[in-house]
Amino acid sequence: MKYQIKKPNELTENEIKIILNLWEVTEWDSMDSTYFRSFFKDSEFHILFDSEGEILTLMRLNFDFVLEIANQHYHFAEVVGLVSAHKKKGYGKKLIKYCIDNITERNLESIGFCATELRPFYDKCEISILHNKAKSIQEKSGSEWIPSDDDDILIFNLSEEKKQLLYQLSSENNAYLLQ
Repeated sequence: MKYQIKKPNELTENEIKIILNLWEVTEWDSMDSTYFRSFFKDSEFHILFDSEGEILTLMRLNFDFVLEIANQHYHFAEVVGLVSAHKKKGYGKKLIKYCIDNITERNLESIGFCATELRPFYDKCEISILHNKAKSIQEKSGSEWIPSDDDDILIFNLSEEKKQLLYQLSSENNAYLLQ
């Protein structure tokens, strides 16, 4: 197995096709590689390859992620899009370990999100989970703010100050995703 980080412009045409296929996002089915590279320009892809260069599992770090909390802007690297080509083989857990080592070494303040049913997986990966805090993150939908679809905030690498800030989120103390 080989762990590699690639910027969008370093991904091959075939890797982009495989990524889009694994993600299974209907709106992205017709995305070509040029648009993909532009759409994900503020990202990097963390990939675990097998010995023949096939993608086993991948995740994306989104560097264009800003939350407004109490009129202050906070930048995070958002860990998103974790998916494996083969389920229940331990590849996702391995990739998370590599990714955490990398973002910790680079001192990137990084968070992710998950639904309640994924808690057991992230617990096994020893990721700190702020249960039910993602619902306090409001996202813009047209002209109104709506709660996030996710349930939990995942802490990949964060200062104690920012952990406390996110821990204090509630229905009376929302964060707003800026885009």
